[in-house]
Amino acid sequence: MIKYTRNYSLQCGAAIMAGLMLSTSSAEANNFSNIAENITASISGIPGLLSGVAYMFGILLGVLGILKIKDHVENPAQTPLKDGAIRLAAGGGLFALPIVYEAMQSTLNEGKVGAGVSAAQLNAVDFALAGGP
Repeated sequence: MIKYTRNYSLQCGAAIMAGLMLSTSSAEANNFSNIAENITASISGIPGLLSGVAYMFGILLGVLGILKIKDHVENPAQTPLKDGAIRLAAGGGLFALPIVYEAMQSTLNEGKVGAGVSAAQLNAVDFALAGGP
C-alpha cells in the first residue's frame, strides 16, 4: 500500500510539474519596476491570511483557556488558575490583532494603503551583464 501511494504521489507530482512547465507565463520581469510590482502583488494578500490565522488561534487559545479554568475548578491543587488566565489573555490578544493592525495602518498611511511609495513610481532599472550592449 505504501509503495502504491508513493508511486501515485510521484506520478501526480510529475504531472503537475509538466503542467507548470507548459503554462504560458511571461518571463519578462527584467527590470526593477516589474520585480517591485510582482512583489507588491504577491504580498498584498498576506494581511488577510494573517487575520484569519490570528482569529483561528485566538479562538483556539480562548477555548483551551476555558478548559484549563474548568480543570482548576475541578482540581485546584493540580492545575493553577494562571494557566487558564494566560491562555485567555493570549487568545484575546490574537483575536484583537487584526483590529489593532488595521488601526495602525489607517493611522500611518492616512487611510490609503501604500501611500508612501508605489511600484509605478520606481525607476526602471535593467539588469544587464557587465560589458554587455
